Amino acid sequence: MNKTRIFIAAAVAAMALPAVAQSTLTVVNFGGANGAAQKKAYVEPFEKSGAGKIVSVEYNGEQAKIKAMVETRKVVWDVVEVESPDITRGCDEGLFEKLDWAKVGNKSDYQPAAVHECGIGAFVWSTVLAYNADKLKKAPTSWADFWDVKTFPGKRGMRKGARYNLEFALMADGVKPQEVYKVLATKAGADRAFKKLTELRPNIQWWEAGAQPPQFLVAGDVAMTTAYNGRIDAAQREGRNLKISWGGSIYDLDYWVIPKGAPNKELSQKYIALASSPDAQAEYAKNISYGPTNTKALAKLPPNVLAQLPTAPANAASAVQLDIKFWADQGEELEKRFASWSTQQ
Repeated sequence: MNKTRIFIAAAVAAMALPAVAQSTLTVVNFGGANGAAQKKAYVEPFEKSGAGKIVSVEYNGEQAKIKAMVETRKVVWDVVEVESPDITRGCDEGLFEKLDWAKVGNKSDYQPAAVHECGIGAFVWSTVLAYNADKLKKAPTSWADFWDVKTFPGKRGMRKGARYNLEFALMADGVKPQEVYKVLATKAGADRAFKKLTELRPNIQWWEAGAQPPQFLVAGDVAMTTAYNGRIDAAQREGRNLKISWGGSIYDLDYWVIPKGAPNKELSQKYIALASSPDAQAEYAKNISYGPTNTKALAKLPPNVLAQLPTAPANAASAVQLDIKFWADQGEELEKRFASWSTQQ
C-alpha cells in the first residue's frame, strides 16, 4: 500500500513539474539602469499579476549565445532584448520566432520602426556626447568639439567598435547628419571616417560596457565621452553633474524577441504584451530616459520627463536614426576593418 501511495505521489509530482517550469520566464536584458527600470515597470507588475515568475539575466548583446542555443536545440532563454541590427540579422538566420502581433498589440499604436516580424520595439535610446559639467568650463556642443583636443584637452571615451564611431567621425569632419549614411556607404566616405578617427586615436579611451562612460566622467579619466543617454540619466539621478549634448546624437531601438524553440512561447508573448502596453512603457520612461515605442504612452508622461527623452522634439532635431539596413549590409566588413585599425599604433 505504501509503495502504491509513493508511486501515485511521484506521478502527481511529475505531472506538476511542466506547469511549474512553464510559469517561470527567463528574460534577458542589458542590465544596469535599464535592467532596474525594467524590473520596476515590467517584471514586478507581471509577477504581481500572477502570470508567472521572472528570472532576469544580464548579457552584453552576444548573438552567438542565442545562435548556439537554437542550433543545439537547447534554448533556455525565453525573451531577449536585442539591438536593431541583430533583430534583422537574427530574423534572416531563423534565430527568432515570428511574433504573433494579435497577442501583443495593435501595430498602429507603435512607431513604424518598432514593428518587426520577429519582434517589437522595446524603447528608443540614443548614443550621445556626454561630459562632466563640474570639470569642463565650456560646454561642448558638437562632434567637432569632441575632436577638438586643443580647446577641450583630455581623453575621449568611445565604445569599442565601428558602429556609431564612424558616423560621429564624419559629422566631426563636417558631414551633415542627414548625409551621413550616403557618405559612409561609399569607399571614399569610409576612408574619410577612418582617417578622422585616426586623428583622435591618441586621445581615445575605449569602453565596452554601458556603465563605464559615466564612471570615466566622474573619475575625470576622460573630458567627454560617447554614452547611452539612459546611463547619463541614471548618474544624474544619483546627483552627478553630468550633461548631454544632443546635437548629432544617434538614436536607435532595442527590441524584444523570442529565440526559436524557446520553452514558453505563449507566456513570453504575454510578458511582451505587458511590457509594450502604454502604462508599462510610461512607467519605464519615468525610471530611465528612454523613449516609449507605444505612442499612447507619451500622453501619460509629464513635460519634465518628456524633455529628457531622445524622442523630445528639441533632442531629435539634429539626431540621426541608426541605419539598420546599412549596418546589416556593410557592418561585418566595417567591423573587421575597425578591429584591424584599432590594433595599429
